[in-house]
Amino acid sequence: MAGHSKWATTKHKKAIIDAKRAKAFAKHIKAIEVAARIGGPDESGNPALAEVVHKAKKNSVPGDNIQRAIKRGAGLTGDSVEYQTIMYEGYGPGGVAILVECLTDNKNRSATEVRTAMTRNHGTMADPGSVAYNFERKGVIEVPAEGTNEDDILMAVLDAGAEEVTPAPNGEFFEVIVDTAQLNAARTALVDSGIEYDSAESQFVPNLKVDIDLEVAKKMFQLIDALEDSDDVQNVYANFDLSAEVQEQLANEE
Repeated sequence: MAGHSKWATTKHKKAIIDAKRAKAFAKHIKAIEVAARIGGPDESGNPALAEVVHKAKKNSVPGDNIQRAIKRGAGLTGDSVEYQTIMYEGYGPGGVAILVECLTDNKNRSATEVRTAMTRNHGTMADPGSVAYNFERKGVIEVPAEGTNEDDILMAVLDAGAEEVTPAPNGEFFEVIVDTAQLNAARTALVDSGIEYDSAESQFVPNLKVDIDLEVAKKMFQLIDALEDSDDVQNVYANFDLSAEVQEQLANEE
């Protein structure tokens, strides 16, 4: 029975991974449809579309799916795509400020799903404007840490308006922060320097981060997982920070 039990566990984990991958694919497809609807199907003349396609490919979304999404979004298939962006605000465990960005065709469904995820996972909803002031819209480029270093990245993007280059908490990539108007210039500077990037997009970056301990961190990630489980939720932004000690504790518990 031990072998059967192990197989059952493995099968269960695979099902979870497959389900998360399917949800991630759906969110990439939705972003592609919206970008194509707004700026047209030509990637060379639609930087926003080019970027979401780049990100989708980096996350292994099949090319056929991407092309169908572009055509559908641009109205070339006769289907209509009508999504709207809605921001929800709230507080997580430890008073962490949270912004939830939804892309949806049914705002009532989105509101219900976000509220349910919040209330069931140590979070509370907040009034519009009560949390948003903690964040600023910035261009964020993620560069894999393997094969490069902070100095090389900084040299590549300094003249393109980069404000800072910082290693991500997990050490797997660097974040390049730029003004949103300089996002394309910074991305081009990286490519011209032979440095590959994973994504380059506008995000809400916190003005001030708050340190959280291990217990709050576990509850926080539980809340983020619950929010991201909604097909309508595209991004979750929060202003927490993790010390090296808490990161190590989390790694030891995995």
